[in-house]
Amino acid sequence: MSNEIYEVRPAHREHLPVKLLYVTKARYDKDWHSTNHTHHFTEILFIIKGKGTFVFFNEEVPVAENDLIIINPNSEHTEKSCANDPLEYIALGIQGLAFSSPDSPGSQVTFLNFKQEEKVYRFYIQQLVEEVENQKEDYELVIQNLLEVLLLKMMRRKAFNLEKTSSEKISKDVAFIKNYIKQHFREDINLDTLAEAGHINKYYLSHSFKKSVGVSPIEYLIQTRIRESKILLETTNYPISDIAAITGFSSQSFFAQSFKRVANVTPSQYRNAKNTKKKGQKKQSKTRKKN
Repeated sequence: MSNEIYEVRPAHREHLPVKLLYVTKARYDKDWHSTNHTHHFTEILFIIKGKGTFVFFNEEVPVAENDLIIINPNSEHTEKSCANDPLEYIALGIQGLAFSSPDSPGSQVTFLNFKQEEKVYRFYIQQLVEEVENQKEDYELVIQNLLEVLLLKMMRRKAFNLEKTSSEKISKDVAFIKNYIKQHFREDINLDTLAEAGHINKYYLSHSFKKSVGVSPIEYLIQTRIRESKILLETTNYPISDIAAITGFSSQSFFAQSFKRVANVTPSQYRNAKNTKKKGQKKQSKTRKKN
């Protein structure tokens, strides 16, 4: 009989100062379109299936199954899915820390691939999803510990630095309104609607939002709708009148006026320019294949 005893030394690291805000399962379909948005917290995306691109700071990076994306707070981003192989991912919203890497200091977005640790990562992610879905006794404690284990496993894989983020610096009211606009921009929204949704005085909301974001809440709403309309102009053949309605504009004329003011071109000019660019890229691709 053999008996091996492994001594457990005192931990040199305290519990991570993190809080799991949400777990989201998402799958793209034909009528689902993402729009550029930001979070006042860190978000981690685990690509479970499919292919697409991750868009941030005017860059587009291809992503596929087993890719992992870490988005630090206040980093504007969105995702595009491949129509033939739609993206499926699980997103974790994490408050209390940001990631930095010695390989790319100052980067707000980090890309990894967890193919080598696929079984381990998927196990902890699935456990998080199940705990949140079932919400059995003490599930809050379980998901907190699962999250810390997952983060520590990630840090073993790559030399991350964790930076604490202060929630005091972030206006919860502004963060709420930005997220509300992201979720409801297709609806009929005005300043009164936003103030009522956030239980905020509309004059305080207008002042604090512009001070924090740089534009008024309504201008932010219009810019959000314009960004979404650009995606539809690029990826669909919908009539411009339909796109105006889908993205929440009260009329096609107001949509055209707002689009020209924000993008410096009309919706038709924007669509034609993008289609011309795509045709040019296809032509270049065919020429390269022939050569």
